[in-house]
Amino acid sequence: MRNRSRVLAAATVVALLAVFAGVAWAAQSRTAVDVGKGSLGRMLVDVHGRTLYLFEKDRNGKSACRGTCKSFWPPLLTRGKPRAGAGVKASWLGQAKRRDGGVQVTYRGHPLYRFSLDTKAGQTKGEGLDDFGAHWYAVSPQGTKLTAGGTSSGGGGGYGGGYGP
Repeated sequence: MRNRSRVLAAATVVALLAVFAGVAWAAQSRTAVDVGKGSLGRMLVDVHGRTLYLFEKDRNGKSACRGTCKSFWPPLLTRGKPRAGAGVKASWLGQAKRRDGGVQVTYRGHPLYRFSLDTKAGQTKGEGLDDFGAHWYAVSPQGTKLTAGGTSSGGGGGYGGGYGP
């Protein structure tokens, strides 16, 4: 009887730890969008301070970046409602279901991405690149694209070059 009580107590502890671990995982699965400062001025960043970009080929809040594009421009994914950091308008944060089944964070209707060659906080190596059929721009806290000189813009433009077809 004594051994059975110990086994039940141990099983209860393990079950409780699993529940608490699941709660902690769920809390961490919410993706945060913050505002950081870099060479372009104030811009949206992920929890690690890496620049977030918009893709001008996206339409109606849906991602046009698939296949090889995703390896260079990983989408900002979430497992819950995205969390707005200081300077981020929470009502502009949203979610869009991707064709591959993931859920991508959007801001003011723009699906958000990182650039694979931005390895440190504040880097903007993807800014203005013309990759995979359109230009990529860092996103301002107002939800508009940033261009060199730190200005927001609603129009086109870009720098050419790039890492994709």
